[in-house]
Amino acid sequence: MSFEVLLIIVGLVAFEVVSSIDNAVVNAQVISTMRSERVRRAFLTWGILFAVFVVRGLLPSVIVFLSNPSIGIVNAFRAMWENNPHVLEAIEASAPYLMMAGGMFLALLFVHWLFMEEKEFGLPFEHSVQRFGAVWFYAVASVGLVGVLTLIMQGVGHSAAGTTALMLAAAVGFSAFFIADGFKQNAEEVERRMIAEGTSSAMGDWAKFFFLEVLDLTFSIDGVVGAFAFTTMVPLILIGNGIGAIVVRQLTVSNIERIKRYVYLKNGAMYSIGVLGGIMIAEGFGLHVPTWFSPVVTITVIGLFLWKSVRRNRMCTA
Repeated sequence: MSFEVLLIIVGLVAFEVVSSIDNAVVNAQVISTMRSERVRRAFLTWGILFAVFVVRGLLPSVIVFLSNPSIGIVNAFRAMWENNPHVLEAIEASAPYLMMAGGMFLALLFVHWLFMEEKEFGLPFEHSVQRFGAVWFYAVASVGLVGVLTLIMQGVGHSAAGTTALMLAAAVGFSAFFIADGFKQNAEEVERRMIAEGTSSAMGDWAKFFFLEVLDLTFSIDGVVGAFAFTTMVPLILIGNGIGAIVVRQLTVSNIERIKRYVYLKNGAMYSIGVLGGIMIAEGFGLHVPTWFSPVVTITVIGLFLWKSVRRNRMCTA
């Protein structure tokens, strides 16, 4: 295994774990309302298999297929296990459109967090930005889309032949964010009601089990899309995100309270998402970004906010 491949896998694992912290917290809260120990064990065994092989395994292949339907759904799935040069060439040819759509999705995810979501303020400007609220989020999102479409129309960084497809990819990424965000908000509302009702909830333990699996699918979209900023090789995405998903499941039942003490890890995840979104958009325009850049930046940003969290905890206990 080359150092570059190892660096990509380490970056994918770190990104998957940190970007899934919210998911782990939700899982732990819902599991605490389950009465059946059997269902809890099932979540940690069969649930892991579903999270790794179905969600993190199949979702990247679905994204590859949607970015280039000409390769066929079967070849998109076979790309996980076979080194078919024709399929790899087709994936490479569709990479600009995949990167543009994924980059728009991640950029909106970051801007939404920056303007609208509750957070521990890790950097001085975050409090000022959040005061602008929803109005400025929609304004920035709209202006950003218009700006990207304008650059595409002007032929920045790509051939004129790909203009229409690249514009469509940008619009798809933009729309995909709002669709996924709607499902995520609905799932979070169900989760809040479930926790509030506690053990008296009318929802049975197995229903909660399947709800958590659906919730995991919703939350995992961010990590899977972001993984393409590291590599377009589906097997590496499966390995890196799969290991990360296993780690998250273990954190769910073991050290979740300790993890919650590192309050700036979510900030690290979101700034990583913002940077990865920018990288993917740049690659969509044809800019070459070295393979090592995404994992190095991700590990550095996450490490910075982990250090800030450790320093804060020490100051609080001093």
